[in-house]
Amino acid sequence: MDLMHILYGVSFILFGPLIGGIIVGLDRKLTARMQGRVGPPVLQPFYDIGKLFQKERIAVIYSENFWVIAYLIFIVATGMIFFAGGDLLLVIFALTLAHVFLIIGAFSSSSPYAHVGAQRELIQLMAIEPMVILTAVGMYQVTGSFFVIDILAYGGLLIFVLPGVFVGFLYVLTFKLRKSPFDLATSHHAHQELVKGLTTEFAGPTLGIYELAHLYETVMLLGFVYLFFGANPLTGIIAVILVYIIEIFVDNATTRITWQPALISAWIVTIVLGGLNLIGLYLL
Repeated sequence: MDLMHILYGVSFILFGPLIGGIIVGLDRKLTARMQGRVGPPVLQPFYDIGKLFQKERIAVIYSENFWVIAYLIFIVATGMIFFAGGDLLLVIFALTLAHVFLIIGAFSSSSPYAHVGAQRELIQLMAIEPMVILTAVGMYQVTGSFFVIDILAYGGLLIFVLPGVFVGFLYVLTFKLRKSPFDLATSHHAHQELVKGLTTEFAGPTLGIYELAHLYETVMLLGFVYLFFGANPLTGIIAVILVYIIEIFVDNATTRITWQPALISAWIVTIVLGGLNLIGLYLL
């Protein structure tokens, strides 16, 4: 790992929230347009987070602050490793551990809404992790390396040899971005009937830390999409934009489903699209 890639990792720490905030702001604006509303300004996510950090830190169970801070630290570490060209397996492990800390933070409260949200977050991890791991394995089969720097150095577009893996990853990406129909544990919209799910007891700076982590994670997840097109940077950027627009459309065109079909459908997509794609690569 050379100095340039270390700088990429540091740049993620510095500019990740800025890019993520703009993406989320454009998401809200486009969502509002789809619903016939004007919508908030693009910079609204920054205003919201700034206001949260100005509030008094109040928590019934103070340990939840520790777990949410740990969640942010591991999300940032995940993105830093990814953009520095590090090991995808380590990235996946750190990302999963970050969400485990978030789940513990929700369970540490006495709110039944937070507990149900935490249970649904665990179900989501069970649903999406197999596909995420298969994505890394598929990239290894093609490039011979788990390192992002080597995957980007691959001469062709990975989507041509991993089409099933790509579609499967987009499917579970909807879970990761907390978009409908898979916003099971918590939601960034007002239609979540469990109040705010696992974030019900988060308030003030604690909620601000969670929202800040979401901005970081959004950028890192879209970086994952970019890997499929990394041989052509312009194509990669256009693909990332189109993928996020599709996610926004799906979010607004679908209603949230229960955890049973979400879990089953994610495993079916993983086995059929991801599994058959990898078996095909092995046989060829």
